[in-house]
Amino acid sequence: MTDPDHNAAPDSAPAPAPADLLIRAAAVHTLVPGEPPQRAIAVTGTRITALSPAPDGLDALIGTATEVLDAPAATVLPAFDDTHTHLILAGHSVHGVPVHQARDLTGFLGLIRERAARTPAGQWIHTTINWQEVHLAEQRMPTTEELDRATADHPVLVRRGAYNMVLNSAALRLAGITAATPAPPGGVIELDEQGRLTGRLINKAVELVERVLPRPARTERVAGLRAASADYAATGIGTVRDCLVPVEDLDVLRAARAAGALSVRVRALVSGFAARTPEQVDALLDRMDAWRAAGEDDDLLRVWGVKFGIDGGFEAGALDEPYQGQPCYHGRLLWEPAELVAAVERVVGRGWRVGVHAWGDRGLRTLLDVFEEVLKHRPGLPPGTLVVEHGGLARADQRARAIALGIPVTVQHPLLHDGALTQQRAWGRERTAGIFPLREWLDEGALLAAGSDFPVGPYGAMVSVWGMTTRRTTAGVVGPEHAIDRAEAIALHTVDAARLMGESAERGSLRPGALADLTVWPVDPLSCPVDALRGLRPERTVVGGRTVHGTAG
Repeated sequence: MTDPDHNAAPDSAPAPAPADLLIRAAAVHTLVPGEPPQRAIAVTGTRITALSPAPDGLDALIGTATEVLDAPAATVLPAFDDTHTHLILAGHSVHGVPVHQARDLTGFLGLIRERAARTPAGQWIHTTINWQEVHLAEQRMPTTEELDRATADHPVLVRRGAYNMVLNSAALRLAGITAATPAPPGGVIELDEQGRLTGRLINKAVELVERVLPRPARTERVAGLRAASADYAATGIGTVRDCLVPVEDLDVLRAARAAGALSVRVRALVSGFAARTPEQVDALLDRMDAWRAAGEDDDLLRVWGVKFGIDGGFEAGALDEPYQGQPCYHGRLLWEPAELVAAVERVVGRGWRVGVHAWGDRGLRTLLDVFEEVLKHRPGLPPGTLVVEHGGLARADQRARAIALGIPVTVQHPLLHDGALTQQRAWGRERTAGIFPLREWLDEGALLAAGSDFPVGPYGAMVSVWGMTTRRTTAGVVGPEHAIDRAEAIALHTVDAARLMGESAERGSLRPGALADLTVWPVDPLSCPVDALRGLRPERTVVGGRTVHGTAG
């Protein structure tokens, strides 16, 4: 008997599903080693499904619902990571008095006066935080007396970055701060030559105010995160590693995620700055553990670990040699090394990672002592568990030691860009020029990843690339011998950033199966005039197949 199917043609393979998005471009830089630029990329759902060296090579994937972006002059790159920034602070700052727009103290105080005129008496007034006093004509911060003249009817908080504040008299009273108040360890309550309060608080002293600030309504917080994360995405950033998240703000991030308000992926480092004793560290970790099961499978919002700080910043980073013009001042260490070893061990013992701020060379040396001690006690820690945040002034022996220990470092040229004048005043030109020796780090084999440290520096994919390749700052070109090339700078925000995050299998390069996190640029950032990079913005940013900046459809 004859088999009726004997002569039938074999079944053909099923047709691939139509793409949701297909982009034809001048170049698709996949950042896969050895792979030449492609010309077309297809996205289905949350993933990249295909690439082609021909612009029409994926046209078979076009279906009735496929969005086709025909951009023959454009360049596609992976979405960028900002591996050290402060999204929570950016969300707060959305609602602040925009003093970053002021060019002198008259304008600065005028903006506060305008806000006070439409704010009910007694309510707090706070400013945006992404400004530097050296960029004002007077090159100084306002004083309590000046803020009082702007308004005596409102407590005023002027904040610059995370660790500097100036308060008016009403705010000082609410915080219980007088000229006799002792500064907390690692903090400064500034007094003038007559022993009077100037209103300025530095480093740990800011906690005296933070504990009395009213918490904004959750709806206001979510709205701030919606606006801030959308602005990050508009610069080409698809993932942020927020390095100072108060543990209570994890619920705010969760609410923003539930409301669809996050335009970027968030990796949160919970602030450990207030956890000084073993009991306080354990209490912090207990609160974090509730997130472990809930957040591990969420590729949009995850808790990454805990953030500590070994020293201060521009005015307080710990140095081996004294500050310029201050022969007895070497900055400040914020921990006894043995106590930080114990704190870090408690964190990693619970399966979390740790990032530690180190700015000066003495700070970095001390931190490497701490990390080496932890690694002796726990030799099997997964790579990337311990991270140096900044490593600003890194001597050759310290770089070699960090590399030998396998410790990654996050670096932030935008921080140097905005802070160079302030740092030169404190450290002098030579030491400031040595901040972020990227050329040396890379040549010596370090794992680096790049970010902004907003609000101290501006966030933005290409403004960071521009800075790392030119070493330009508000003080001019600083340390040009430490510059790196564009491909290296882009890798620090993409491939290398994903390695730091432990997410290389999912993100960082453009390949089939990877998450569809990509950016579309009007010109090729690898070959356009270098000065065009500074203000360059993407035409579209896509995160997980979702257009979060630009027009879809």
